[in-house]
Amino acid sequence: MTRLLFLLRAALVFLCLGAAPLLLVPPVAAQAQDQSTAPDYPAWEKFATHAESVISDAHTTNLALDQLRKTVVDWRSQFQAAQSANKTRIVTLQTQIAALGAPPAEGVTEAPEIAQRRTALGDQLAKLQAPGLAADEAYSRADGIVREIDKVQLTRQADALMHLSPAPVNPANWPAALKVVSNAGTSIWGEILDAWSIDNRRAELGGNLPLILGYLAFALVLLARGQRWIGLGVAWVRRRSSDRGVQALVLLASLGQIALPFLGVLALVQAISSTGLLGMVGQSVLRVLAPMGLTIFAARWLGGQMFPRQPDARAVLDLTPERRTEGRFHATLLGVLVALEVLRGTLIHPGTEQEAANAVTSFPILALAGFALFRLGRLLKLHATSAGEADAVTSYRHQVVGLIARAVMVLAAAAPLFAAAGYIAAASAAIFPTALSLALMGLLVLAQRLVDDVYRWITGAPATDDDGLLPVLIGFALTLLLLPVFALVWGARVADLTELWTQFSQGFSIGTTRISPANFLTFAILFALGYGVTRLVQGALKATVLPKTRIDLGGQNAIVVGVGYIGIVLAALIAITAAGIDLSGLAIVAGALSVGIGFGLQNIVSNFVSGIILLIERPVSEGDWIEAGGVQGTVRSISVRSTRIETFDRADVIVPNSNLITGTVTNMTKFSRIGRLIVPIGVAYGTDTRKVDRVLREIAEAHPLVVLNPKPIVLFAGFGADALNFEIRAILRDVNFVLDVRNEMNHQIAERFAKEGFEIPFAQRDIWIRNPETLRGAPPKETP
Repeated sequence: MTRLLFLLRAALVFLCLGAAPLLLVPPVAAQAQDQSTAPDYPAWEKFATHAESVISDAHTTNLALDQLRKTVVDWRSQFQAAQSANKTRIVTLQTQIAALGAPPAEGVTEAPEIAQRRTALGDQLAKLQAPGLAADEAYSRADGIVREIDKVQLTRQADALMHLSPAPVNPANWPAALKVVSNAGTSIWGEILDAWSIDNRRAELGGNLPLILGYLAFALVLLARGQRWIGLGVAWVRRRSSDRGVQALVLLASLGQIALPFLGVLALVQAISSTGLLGMVGQSVLRVLAPMGLTIFAARWLGGQMFPRQPDARAVLDLTPERRTEGRFHATLLGVLVALEVLRGTLIHPGTEQEAANAVTSFPILALAGFALFRLGRLLKLHATSAGEADAVTSYRHQVVGLIARAVMVLAAAAPLFAAAGYIAAASAAIFPTALSLALMGLLVLAQRLVDDVYRWITGAPATDDDGLLPVLIGFALTLLLLPVFALVWGARVADLTELWTQFSQGFSIGTTRISPANFLTFAILFALGYGVTRLVQGALKATVLPKTRIDLGGQNAIVVGVGYIGIVLAALIAITAAGIDLSGLAIVAGALSVGIGFGLQNIVSNFVSGIILLIERPVSEGDWIEAGGVQGTVRSISVRSTRIETFDRADVIVPNSNLITGTVTNMTKFSRIGRLIVPIGVAYGTDTRKVDRVLREIAEAHPLVVLNPKPIVLFAGFGADALNFEIRAILRDVNFVLDVRNEMNHQIAERFAKEGFEIPFAQRDIWIRNPETLRGAPPKETP
């Protein structure tokens, strides 16, 4: 029960103060070690031997193991700091030895000066490496002791969960429970009578009576009317305010429904404490009275937020008003039961003589809590199944809620059965963590809603806008911060979390390379800075420097892209070097992976290399009119892997760069915009062909975009089935206007032909019907 009270206090502290990340901070003692002082290895050897004997003793208490573990962790931190002793000097000596060259082969002698210098440097290196090697050995032993303590405590925790107590449903165990409860009440009443019999205590009570009455009046007012006052204030804010941030204000104001009654409980505790009539048992009950009240009021508030009373309120769960009422009742009931469990654990301490009483008094609380949890699970399941047709995000959320509901219902149904069989510890470990986890999830949902409301209020977004990325990221961060609290609720120890943080801060090894979070953070910051500087340089080149040069647009784009590639590579190299990441140890791994990656990514690599060739040779540049692979259009962008071509239908076609290098590409505008235009035209048979030639030539030469040197020509192409075929063949100054020129020439041809009386023929066909009488219904003629 002490653990449940600890969990309640820890959860409230972390949620109210936002101090969840502190769980991940290593012990203060470990941080306070003097990094410049070498560890006392003889003292460590003596202490390690003692620690190993203590661990092997089955009678060692968990408290003693916790204290022992803390001391070992402090030693381990010293050894970890000592592992990097003389690191800089060692690297320097290794560089000096490497500069002397490789050691001579067997049977080969080197210069005496070199040999003497190599020996001296080797002796210095061995002397400097000795502290680090000793620290490595001591660190390994300390880490092993820590793991052994964790294993012992984990085994004890598992044994405690599976401990079989006397069956609480057995009537033979009920008198013991009744006796323990009666003795607790008798002890408190006896302490009050003993204190009243002392004259000084009665005098002290009389002197404090006005203060006690004031505390009692204040407590009664807040407990009786505090929640109602806050409810009226929240309703007034909801009615009077039309601002987008009203929902956030309403949620924050509703916290007064916890604060005011809790102040009333504190006043009540102070009033009772001022009487001076309570003894040791009464004081122990008084100490848990405030956490009990806070638990009940918080559960009631949370139930009101998750299952709002107002029909028009924004409900987290899609339920009917009747179901919401049921949800508020069961949420409040859970808070009351958790508070009663705290009180029960204070009055009844686990022990052999009170084991039956502990089981019997726990069972009703566990059974009622299981019932309340089962009903809440049913409500969650109703919400999950009432979604109907929804988008992918909503459907996924309902699936998650459905899984949580099923898990809650299974635990709520199984735990009372285990408790009835005598597994009280296992049932408690299932019921109360489940209730606290549901409370934490509800708080997380409300915090996410508060963040959404504040975000909409700041940005001015409508209430129906759920597309903001920042609120999602904040919600994800809140979830991560609550993970340690969830771990504590489900049985993890603070030592487990600090050990996890220690292992995480040390990083992981790939070959001989160790990568820690500090290395990764340094790499990320420097690479981000390098990437930003690269983008700034690219922007300056594109906007200020290159436009003032004579380089064409395609060349300018190639320079900008090339600078981007070089900048990113340099940023990566600088970040890797500054972070102290040694990539030499990854050479073998990279070589092994390169073979498989080469086969799988050969097309991507080919397109990448082709993109670099396109940027260097520039056979195709942005703005060029090209035809490649049956696609004709204007090049809009050349990226690392592909080139984007915009067709004349305004459609974007993505062409792999390798196709532009290995395939045939027709570039209409690369070296010159001059191009040829062919306009076909047909005239009727019998038309004067010489006159047609002259008219077409005049039309072509009169157009301003047609080049007169060489002059346009009119070609009498041949005799067609329906017309005499001619072609105008002209060279244009800018081939980009070929459609405009063709359109204008066709208009001119139609006008001149009408003026000159030329006929433009069209296809005609004569149809002969072999048996026309069949169409009239007459009998066919007989063939003679």
